[in-house]
Amino acid sequence: GKLSLVELANGTKAWSFSSTQYVKEAVTNAEKLAKSIDMSVPGPRNSTTPISRDYRPEIDTTSELTPEMASHYYSLIGVLRWIVELGRVDICVEVSMLSAHLALPRQGHLEQVFHIIGYLKHHHNACMVFDPTEWDIPEGMFEKEDWSYSPYGCEELCEELPPNMPKALGREMRIRVFVDSDHAGDSLTRRSRTGFVVFLNGAPIYWFSKKQTSCETSTYGAEFVAMKVAMEYVRGLRYKLRMMGMPVSEPAYVLGDNQSVLANTSNPGSVLKKKSAAIAYCFVREGCARDEWRTGYINTNYNVADLFTKPLPSGEKRDRFISCLLHYLVRRAD
Repeated sequence: GKLSLVELANGTKAWSFSSTQYVKEAVTNAEKLAKSIDMSVPGPRNSTTPISRDYRPEIDTTSELTPEMASHYYSLIGVLRWIVELGRVDICVEVSMLSAHLALPRQGHLEQVFHIIGYLKHHHNACMVFDPTEWDIPEGMFEKEDWSYSPYGCEELCEELPPNMPKALGREMRIRVFVDSDHAGDSLTRRSRTGFVVFLNGAPIYWFSKKQTSCETSTYGAEFVAMKVAMEYVRGLRYKLRMMGMPVSEPAYVLGDNQSVLANTSNPGSVLKKKSAAIAYCFVREGCARDEWRTGYINTNYNVADLFTKPLPSGEKRDRFISCLLHYLVRRAD
């Protein structure tokens, strides 16, 4: 990858990271492989998104790959997973979905891997900018609640600080998290998928897309599980930042698009009505009571985490989400 210093439109200087060179080399090698095994990489008109529209790898019934072809599949998945680690978040959920079939890859899975390669070939110029600009908290959105009359208030809960953390130096950065889930998105097991992305000020630092380990019967339950997974990461992140000597005095600001979940996490007087979500419910609420994080609503059309829960079709919504995370120089189809 290439690290560069860039100047943003507001005059702020920021570091940017581009994986273009690695992506180009990976595409070249994949094209050579495709040619050697009588397969092809889609052209620009057929690769506007990482995988084919409405394709579901879990219900693919094409023939199983031979051991030799399966080894090619493993190799390509490894390359794609590294590209995601290098910042190409626009293929994160698609690579995650195909990675779940390493035990029994099929011909259709391999074709979709080459589809992702075709997408990268025609969308290789992308860089992630680590914008240090402080995020402005919307007025009245993340007000601190009074938890004194709740069960947590009786315990006088507060965030536990590392006893051996170094003295905080430098300026503080705000933690912002977008969380979402795709309820029953897996067509075979009906398990949901958790997706979230974490920002420090305006810089994306962590992204996550993974199928949940249990089958939730409602959107409410799936969203609460996603919230719990994201908050577990946030708790660890706050510890790491403090141990690196960075000041962390504000709570993390968490944005989701399910109003029922948000009401149950941030309202001290709310009562759990679904026992199946009890653990996630108590974990997230306790963090709110400790003021480790506060939750707020964002319209689903602006929830960036939606990009990490399911493959989105080409269009304005997908482009809007990607532009929040990556700076593009898009090659248009001829």
